[in-house]
Amino acid sequence: MCGRYLIDDEASAHIEIWMKNSPGTQLDYATGEIFPTNIAPVMTQAGAAAVKWGFPHWSNSSVIINARAETALEKNMFRKPLREQRCVILASGYYEWAAQGETKKKDKYLLHMPNDEILYMAGILNNFRDSTGTDYTAFVILTTDASNSISHIHNRMPLILHGDELDNWLSDPHFMEQTLHRSSPELSWGIAAHG
Repeated sequence: MCGRYLIDDEASAHIEIWMKNSPGTQLDYATGEIFPTNIAPVMTQAGAAAVKWGFPHWSNSSVIINARAETALEKNMFRKPLREQRCVILASGYYEWAAQGETKKKDKYLLHMPNDEILYMAGILNNFRDSTGTDYTAFVILTTDASNSISHIHNRMPLILHGDELDNWLSDPHFMEQTLHRSSPELSWGIAAHG
């Protein structure tokens, strides 16, 4: 779930504000529809950063793009980053696909916060070294049970933060642990495309 998300012009404007609050930060990042392995902007406790979406998979060349919020503290891959390197991913919304009845065709949905142009997704970062010996940082998006408004589209959704919770998510371990198990907000959705 949450295999792609959107950074539109409104979200880009908010990201520019993030960068102004991180002196000396010049970020090169993807906009529009964001795919796994794209370089995307995140907010960390130290400021804005542009990092790769997806932790490297331990057994093949794919990437891991999501982590279940409910069990992340139990998993070796996610436990330390969740305790030490949390981030916020800013988006306009995210995409999900759902089948049309009994057919193989799927509709592509854009899901977003009602009455809000920005969606703040909770994430975690970790540092890696690629096959050429180059160090890089990557993020995954934490997911949780879908709210009632979108459960007919998918049973999972990103762990969503409110705009006034970002600092607490980044810096407060107690707030982090509480947030992992809270109920999801209701989202709005619309069909983005027919597949």
